[in-house]
Amino acid sequence: MSLTIYINKLNKSETDLITSQFLLEITYTCIKYKYIDHIKKEKRKSMKVAQHTTYNKNNITLNITEIAKPSITDKQVLVKVTAAGVNPLDNMISRGEVKMIVPYKLPQTAGNEVVGIVESIGKKVNNFQVGDRVFGRLPLDHIGAFAEYVAVDSQALAKVSDYLSDEEAAAVPLTALTIMQALDLMGAQAGKTIFISGGTGGVGGMAIPIAKAKGLKVITNGSGDSAERVLSLGADRFIDYKTEDYTKTVSQVDYVLDTLGGAETEKQMSIMKKGGHLVSLRAMPNGAFAKRMNLPKWKQIILGLAGHKFDKMAEKYGVRYHFIFVESNGAQLQEVADLFSKLEIKPSIDTVYPFEEVNSALDKVANGRSRGKTVLSFKK
Repeated sequence: MSLTIYINKLNKSETDLITSQFLLEITYTCIKYKYIDHIKKEKRKSMKVAQHTTYNKNNITLNITEIAKPSITDKQVLVKVTAAGVNPLDNMISRGEVKMIVPYKLPQTAGNEVVGIVESIGKKVNNFQVGDRVFGRLPLDHIGAFAEYVAVDSQALAKVSDYLSDEEAAAVPLTALTIMQALDLMGAQAGKTIFISGGTGGVGGMAIPIAKAKGLKVITNGSGDSAERVLSLGADRFIDYKTEDYTKTVSQVDYVLDTLGGAETEKQMSIMKKGGHLVSLRAMPNGAFAKRMNLPKWKQIILGLAGHKFDKMAEKYGVRYHFIFVESNGAQLQEVADLFSKLEIKPSIDTVYPFEEVNSALDKVANGRSRGKTVLSFKK
């Protein structure tokens, strides 16, 4: 019996009942799928992040949670994160060691170096388009690279060169900008000499070609088995620290980039010309640094006391001592990116962790077991 003949044989009450049940079923199905669609939309509005939730010297663990996906201002871009660099700075923030410089309000999404794809742009952004692959050191007061999305001021970003993978690109911003800003702080001039300590490390590997591009004569030291690689980057002179004491064979240096700290800081001052400039990445901040960062007067006094030892040391040798805390600068980063693209310089990568293993990555960095950059990947 066909469905039509069967329905025609039903009385009115039976037909009404079937119609009501049918309409009820349709209504239920519509509500069900509308609810599911609503849940999916709500899920798209949220994102996974790893956050600092406490300042604790003995616990650097971040909390993985979900928060609202950020909206952007007219001058920002929304970046879908593909990779993020993991740095000692991230652990320093967890321990509360940079509260004096940047007092983050907790909870704070972690991460300072970001790589990703531009998903949307603000009305006043004209230096990027949707789909551009970008990277950057996030602004000090707006960090948050350990997240699926980040809203960033477009002036903090640069375009990633095609020859770099996302993971390799994540190793560039913080180090490259540190070097650029250190050279600016020194007032480095072409034709003068710079000593870069620990030139065989990750910082040296980037500092040497940047310094050469600025017209400087470069002297560096490190392990002898890396001499050929370092000289190929453009170093004018390489010193094997195992066989030669640079304090006895190097003198009259105009600038020093101190990547080692400790006792090496004073040793490096001893090889400098009077009036030379040393920028340390590892020693202590001082009063001049606090003033440059526009910190409150009371912080300037405290940091002045903290860095007094190094100011006195510099005075003894007739040189200038500077401490640096790198800031975001897309234009400087683009300059480095273009230089590195010509030379096809690739940073060394140690380990790539999936985002969900962020705490393992931080532990690796904290325990000094890295030979190259540790990176988080957000790729599924």
